[in-house]
Amino acid sequence: MGERDCTRRQFLGAGAMGSFFVASGGLKHLWAGAGGPPSLQGGPKVRICVLFTGNTGATGRGWSLTDDEVATIKNHLAEVEKKLGNVEFVIGQARIPAETSELLKKAGKDAPVLAINLQIGGLLRATPPVLEQNRPMAVFSLPASGHDWMYPPRWARAGERVTLFATSDYGELERATRLLRVIPMLKQTRVLVFDPKRGTAPSRDPQKVKNCLGADIVPADQQRFDKMIDAVPENAVKEEADWWLDNAKKTIEPNRQGIIKAARVGLALIRLVEEEKVQGVAVGPCMSWRALPCLGFTRLRDRGIPASCEGDMDSLWTMLILGYAFNIPGFQGNQTFDTSKNLLWTAHCVGPTKMDGPDGPSAPYLLRTHSESGESVVPEVQYRVGQKITRAKFVNLYTMLVSTAEIVEVPDQSFRGCRTQIVTKVDNSAKMVRKWGGGVLEGDMMTLLHRVVFYGDHTDSMIHLGQLMGFEVVNEGVPA
Repeated sequence: MGERDCTRRQFLGAGAMGSFFVASGGLKHLWAGAGGPPSLQGGPKVRICVLFTGNTGATGRGWSLTDDEVATIKNHLAEVEKKLGNVEFVIGQARIPAETSELLKKAGKDAPVLAINLQIGGLLRATPPVLEQNRPMAVFSLPASGHDWMYPPRWARAGERVTLFATSDYGELERATRLLRVIPMLKQTRVLVFDPKRGTAPSRDPQKVKNCLGADIVPADQQRFDKMIDAVPENAVKEEADWWLDNAKKTIEPNRQGIIKAARVGLALIRLVEEEKVQGVAVGPCMSWRALPCLGFTRLRDRGIPASCEGDMDSLWTMLILGYAFNIPGFQGNQTFDTSKNLLWTAHCVGPTKMDGPDGPSAPYLLRTHSESGESVVPEVQYRVGQKITRAKFVNLYTMLVSTAEIVEVPDQSFRGCRTQIVTKVDNSAKMVRKWGGGVLEGDMMTLLHRVVFYGDHTDSMIHLGQLMGFEVVNEGVPA
């Protein structure tokens, strides 16, 4: 991925947070500010240029779309715009490069392109300005809409940021839009980091991150945060602790005093995220805090705000990329294999409960102490058996490691390793062990170990997104 200079606009725009800690029942003490709860999908809309290339043809004849088919596509786009909420389409028709240039200018310099071919040669004639400006472009090509579908893969192989959806499924217009919006949303992103940062060297470098993704790394002030912990009102802490106790499937080791301490730190972290108007947070020194921030991490991830343990910047960027695309959180964890049974485990002492997204159901959880230290409070989340998952990690700002599996076991109560655990069935665990890291990932033990788990199979979408953003996709689950 080449280095690019990108601009950033403020993303959340959350408003004043003076009433943040007003305890008013339910979860309102968390989200009392004028901007409401933090959300990865909130904030200003991003623009996507929709380019209809060429002309329509006579009904039922030739290799071109009809006016009725174009109307159907526009209706689908209107539904996508309404459903996603944070996308604005700038739609026009172009037959020659000059018409394309005018539409690109109208959409703005950060707008990626969704091109829909109407006839033979329409895409070829209209898109030179898109390629010259190095804009990401997804091409949607219905069957028999011309022969231009052959060229986007060739452009991609030549280094252009282009991908192709050659399909009769109008639902792919939504997927293309979801993937295109990742790029301008990353340019609007600010992440808050408590040093030390960890992970691959490029992912920790603020200037390289800015050049490659457009995102800003904001250093956190530990002294300021310590004062914020002390300032959390007692009524808010009590209500938060009661919520965790009341909704837990079972409380095992922790006592109420420990839950109070953890709730206080979690609330302070959430407030800091809102005040800084950031879209993600990474915490390197959490084991040295007066209580672990795991309850706050779960709250943030359940709202779609990535929160990365152990200062892992690669995992943070991974959670942001898939979160922007699909509005789902990730479960960051350590991996361990059982090759005798073709199993791969993921375990960590914190995870989101809403793996289907902020509007989805909450998974049950136990309240436990942190596994290795035996201190503080963490949720042991019990994820869905039978669920297809994707493991991913965006490393070196250039490669997305992916693999898929199915959850086959979740313990009733973990007894070894980190608290939240999933056991997954993979295709060939022995080959995965040998290929771990895909030949591109090196570093310390944590960097090699961590992956982020997401519900669903997103492998094909990552291939499309890699073509749009210019990164390589390496499947760790497939032998070389």
